[in-house]
Amino acid sequence: MILSMSGVVLLAIIVFLFFRKDGLKASHAIVSALFGFFLAGTAIAPSITAGSESLASLLGGIKF
Repeated sequence: MILSMSGVVLLAIIVFLFFRKDGLKASHAIVSALFGFFLAGTAIAPSITAGSESLASLLGGIKF
């Protein structure tokens, strides 16, 4: 749950920055959001979740 909330906040910030830079129109943002909601209801959603959790653990394990 924490990872998904962090991901949502991060994606919201990215969409906001794209919107402010005029690289992303409001209609594109709406379509992207709807695509995300519809994608979350498909059979591939668990695979996407597992992949994003794996990527987050990989990035979290990097030592600088």
